[in-house]
Amino acid sequence: MQLRKVSKIDEEKCTGCGICTQTCHEGALQLVNGKAKLISASQCDGLGICLPVCPNGAITLEEQPVTAAPASAPANTAFQCPGSRSNRIERKMAGSQLPEQTIVPQSQLQQWPCQIKLIPATASYFDNAHVLIAADCTAYAYANMHHDFMRDKITLIGCPKLDEGNYADKLKEIFQSNTISSITVLRMEKPCCSGLVNAAREALENSGKSIPFDFVIIGVDGSIISTQH
Repeated sequence: MQLRKVSKIDEEKCTGCGICTQTCHEGALQLVNGKAKLISASQCDGLGICLPVCPNGAITLEEQPVTAAPASAPANTAFQCPGSRSNRIERKMAGSQLPEQTIVPQSQLQQWPCQIKLIPATASYFDNAHVLIAADCTAYAYANMHHDFMRDKITLIGCPKLDEGNYADKLKEIFQSNTISSITVLRMEKPCCSGLVNAAREALENSGKSIPFDFVIIGVDGSIISTQH
């Protein structure tokens, strides 16, 4: 029998502080009647990111048997979180051949490194910069990433689900240490990607700065789903 791990809440230890629900990028944990609850085992990714943030040690991981997926669902979708569920994206080719003289896109990356945790917070290129904070996957989903989003911006990338820790502290240091002209967050449509927007907002609020802020949601098919301020 195949087993998978999911979060388990000890209600006697839980004080209802809600920290774990904010940390859960998949939305599997919610407060119900003043206690944290696992409301959807299928959305829990079993990575245990919620464990270390609980101040009372009320969360553990327990193994549950993997049940069969519904007959109407693909066989590999049983107990997968929405953010990692696999699906095929069908594309239609525009024309059978490329022109003989095709313009080669130029990289618009303005600095190195670009990973949030590696980039120096006091780098000179942050002075009066427009900052793009992008989830890793957006560059692969959105075809014109460099031209439409990275051009004339300092680009920071990260994955709130796979990288350890919270980006908020590092981003706060960047915002406080520099004169930032604007902040754009580019995230995927999947629930786990909301952690990037939350970290940027938290960092901006804690920095004490007032900086124009917006975020764009990209679909897995490469479309722009929405732009919000």
